[in-house]
Amino acid sequence: MAQIASASGIAIGQNYRDFANKEAIIAAICEADLGGWLEEEKLEAAVAAGDRDAILGWIEKIATDTPTREDRRLMCELLAEVGRNPIIAEINRNVDARLRASLEAALVSLAPVTSGQCRATITDFIISLSWGMVAGMELYPFREHGTLRCYVGSLLQREVSALAN
Repeated sequence: MAQIASASGIAIGQNYRDFANKEAIIAAICEADLGGWLEEEKLEAAVAAGDRDAILGWIEKIATDTPTREDRRLMCELLAEVGRNPIIAEINRNVDARLRASLEAALVSLAPVTSGQCRATITDFIISLSWGMVAGMELYPFREHGTLRCYVGSLLQREVSALAN
């Protein structure tokens, strides 16, 4: 709760007055952060316009985004809570479904004839890369991560381009 209060800039007691419980606070944070991170309206516009470069850029951002140190720590706490708390696990399932729906829209627009199973595998790959990048930055903050971010971006470009062929 101290991390949530610190990240939100709101006193712990105020958080409990504004929300029913810790899970409600986490749900609100997830919703606010997810909307900003996913930028669904940008993806929708890129898909509607058939803007391949913008769609690929969006996918790369999802996989390689650099959250703040505080956001990384909250993400790692959320990851731990998913295994302990069924309410948090449900919040995570909802977030995951929204992320997967956005990735599916992006991949269908880039490779419409690719099988659903193939797109699901690439989606799993992208999400795994994203969590791996977060974990790497948190576990090894003293390392330079830019080179890996560039490599992951190039790898994704190749993999997604291969879907269309």
